[in-house]
Amino acid sequence: MTRKDKVFHYLRKDGLGLEIGPSINPIAPKKEGYRVHIIDHMSREGLVEKYKDHKVNLKKIEDVDFVWNGQPYAELIGKSKFYDWIIASHVVEHTPDLVGFLNDCESLLKDDGILSLAVPDKRFCFDRFRPITGIARVIDSHIQKNVIHTPGVAAEYFLNVVAKGGRIAWDQYHQADYTFVHTIDHARAAIDQIRAKGVYYDIHAWCFTPHSFRLLMHDLHSLGLTPLKEVGFFETVGCEFFISLSRSGEGVKLDRLQLLDKIEKDLAWERPRNEQPPEPQPWLARLKGNQFVRRAAGVLSSRFR
Repeated sequence: MTRKDKVFHYLRKDGLGLEIGPSINPIAPKKEGYRVHIIDHMSREGLVEKYKDHKVNLKKIEDVDFVWNGQPYAELIGKSKFYDWIIASHVVEHTPDLVGFLNDCESLLKDDGILSLAVPDKRFCFDRFRPITGIARVIDSHIQKNVIHTPGVAAEYFLNVVAKGGRIAWDQYHQADYTFVHTIDHARAAIDQIRAKGVYYDIHAWCFTPHSFRLLMHDLHSLGLTPLKEVGFFETVGCEFFISLSRSGEGVKLDRLQLLDKIEKDLAWERPRNEQPPEPQPWLARLKGNQFVRRAAGVLSSRFR
């Protein structure tokens, strides 16, 4: 099953969809016949200018239907309960208010609409040594209506982000040493800039393993913080996992203790040193054009504010 197969597995491909932040690597391009609208943080012309020196295929950049400047999605689009599906690939981890993002998407979905997410697995990307996200900070950021990342989040990011053999994303078979990407001076500068000027840093606020995200969604729904429940789930391949959510989802089939046990196993995972990949892994070549891989090691100041 391909990456696109997993993203679309629970969706009606012939329905009207929305892709959020596809940038240089759309999953549902209009030229392939998808009935889709695009939300991004700048127009196509702006994206072309932004990426012109990045050695990517600029022709893949979609015409942007809605340029987002921080307003609720329903306000931006002028409709609610309008889409059959929404796709967001490597977006949710960047959001200052995760619950707000989920509920923004929910407001646009028809009663049977589905949100399909591709999410980086912290074990196989630069978040490797960062703690998994707990529900406390997720709830607090929502209640506080965060629109930028806090100084503490920025410090924790800049102090702990790593590369593995020069890569910022890898799979379970990649063997190499870890090195830090940033310095304590970067962390100190980010704290100062956020406190003094309210600067937005395009960083990962949230770090997940597959089952930590499943538990988070279960708990957010149980607490009445989102109407979205799990529809289906695909385990990690490469550096990402996939999950689909909707109002009509049945939710995760495991109880909380079972999920907590699976999180422990996620975090204890380590490939035996003598194990070799069964075949060449195509996912990394696909991800070279992915905005997650391209932007992650740097800091961009204007992404999903």
